[in-house]
Amino acid sequence: MCRPAWRQALIEASHLKDLARLRRVRDRIDREHARPLDVVALARAADMAPGHLGRQFRLAYGMSPYAYLTARRIQRAADLRRGGDLGAAEVCRAVG
Repeated sequence: MCRPAWRQALIEASHLKDLARLRRVRDRIDREHARPLDVVALARAADMAPGHLGRQFRLAYGMSPYAYLTARRIQRAADLRRGGDLGAAEVCRAVG
């Protein structure tokens, strides 16, 4: 039988591993926000179940992966529009 301290250490290590996976998912969304992304593909790349990814992402970042992707696209579109060089149609194509 495991000692209580060992069990807690294993739980914390698993939590840190999940946080690292979530950070990689968030970084991928930040890099590839203009490409078509879906939660299933993100979860597969992170070696997590889609439901688990959604729950853990929401706990870590306060929104679902899809909501984060949408917010990232809106932020990028606003930045491009502020630049004034692109019209609305070009901005839409640039951010996905």
